[in-house]
Amino acid sequence: MFYLCMVGALVALAHIGYITDKQIAENFEHGVIGTFYVLFILSALRTIATILIARKINVSHISGLVLLLYFLVISVSRLADWAYLAKMEWVYLGIALVFLSELSRNSLFFDNFYFNPTILFVISFLTLILLGTVLLMLPRTTLVAPLSFVDALFMATSAVCITGLTVTDISTNFSVFGQSVIMLLIQIGGLGIMTFTGFFGYFFSGGFSYKNQLLFGEILGENKLNSVISTLLKIILITLFFELIGGIFIFMSLDAAQFASIGDRIFFSAFHAISSFCNAGFSILPEGMSHESYRFNYAFQIAIACSFILGGLGFGTVYNFYTFLRQKAAQIISKLFLRRPYTHKPRAFSFNTRFMLSCNAIVLLLATVSYFVLEQNHTLTEDTTIFGKWATSFFMANSSRTAGFDSVNINMVATPTLIMMVTLMWIGASPGSTGGGVKVTTVALALMNIFALARGKESIEMYKRRIASESVNKAFAIIILSVLTITFSFVLLNFTDPTQQMKALLFEVVSAYSTCGLSLGIASSLSSGGKIVIATTMFVGRVGTLTLLVAFIKNIRNKSYIYPTEKILF
Repeated sequence: MFYLCMVGALVALAHIGYITDKQIAENFEHGVIGTFYVLFILSALRTIATILIARKINVSHISGLVLLLYFLVISVSRLADWAYLAKMEWVYLGIALVFLSELSRNSLFFDNFYFNPTILFVISFLTLILLGTVLLMLPRTTLVAPLSFVDALFMATSAVCITGLTVTDISTNFSVFGQSVIMLLIQIGGLGIMTFTGFFGYFFSGGFSYKNQLLFGEILGENKLNSVISTLLKIILITLFFELIGGIFIFMSLDAAQFASIGDRIFFSAFHAISSFCNAGFSILPEGMSHESYRFNYAFQIAIACSFILGGLGFGTVYNFYTFLRQKAAQIISKLFLRRPYTHKPRAFSFNTRFMLSCNAIVLLLATVSYFVLEQNHTLTEDTTIFGKWATSFFMANSSRTAGFDSVNINMVATPTLIMMVTLMWIGASPGSTGGGVKVTTVALALMNIFALARGKESIEMYKRRIASESVNKAFAIIILSVLTITFSFVLLNFTDPTQQMKALLFEVVSAYSTCGLSLGIASSLSSGGKIVIATTMFVGRVGTLTLLVAFIKNIRNKSYIYPTEKILF
């Protein structure tokens, strides 16, 4: 069944992305539909037989029944010639789902692998990038000429690493299929390939082995083994929920007259909802958010901004908000309707949530006010109202941190603003989020440690808690490694592209490392060597320099002795 599904997926892929001749494509379509029905019959027989043998229904059985129902609806729609459901896109989705289910049953469990989980995390991203490169090189991905290997690798890396840097205009040069590939790579890259595959592996196979739980526990940073599955599900559900909410608000902010059909409007909303929540910065607008029809659509910009700010807070923080609101709702219901006392739970917000919210609030406020003050006589002159000026400042200041959307021409901003943008890109978003950078908590810890040393204190104290020295050491290590990586990439770019301005090269490197995506417009004019340098920088920035060092240098041998302590002169 697995190999049949693989063949079916390749047949569908060839029909979507490779065959450009209309007559051959029409003839090939019958083969795709035939493959669909074969997989439908086999999937139905296997699902029914499995339930009869097991005599009980678990998660994998339910997923099989859902697939069976899906296949049945599409089959009836094609036989009855229902216009909307009879489209080939539903057939493609059906083949993809059954292939994913079989892949989950056969290869998403790693009992036979003995990789360090960190190495497996790195390998998964590399695999996804290479797969995305192959898909983006298909003839029907683009409308003009197929991408070269280097350009396809650059675009795939940018999408998987949720950066947003491009070497071609995806709004005009990419087909709907190509844009869909980019959107899928953004979604999987934003969630993390291991999170994505782990979710589907659990859903389609009905459970995790003990070793799987240990593996995913280390990848997700979950210390409690019995919480691994719930954490995995929370990350997926939170992401999909807020992307849905963001998509609805984006859809409502759009002018229906600018779209040929409701389907185009839905696809536009879905693409930007996924791209914004994942802090990817990709847009299918010809000139990005600075397009004349959207430059002053402040409702659209605010919907996008709220989405990428939520995505940049981190899954743990967003979920903590959910638990807080749930407690408040239960409290109100108990008092108003049940007429009984409510049992209060201590610490609705965890220490990390409070710390991250404080850091983000400070950066958000300072960045917005700074942009408003610095750009009064530059890019903000286009906005005629005070609300418009603040909306643009709010959008651009926070997009500079990691989202990468631009509602103004970056080449027109003042030099002090450009320096501020580079700083914000480097700082980035919160840990455990879809954002990049060295993370706002890392910079906050480093600054707090400097003040603690100046005051003669031996440790950092906050919210009546003492920060572990391990966290402080890690913060400084991340900062030093980021500076070294950015410097090394900048030097390499000066060798590969000596004709480019140094300011533009530095801006591009910081944007790539921080997975921000803002650009001064030189990405497409870089040499092949320069594009590979930027692509590598994006990958290192997304995975993390410290993560790469841990993956390949980590030594877990425990020593039973401690050396005498010495102080270094400064």
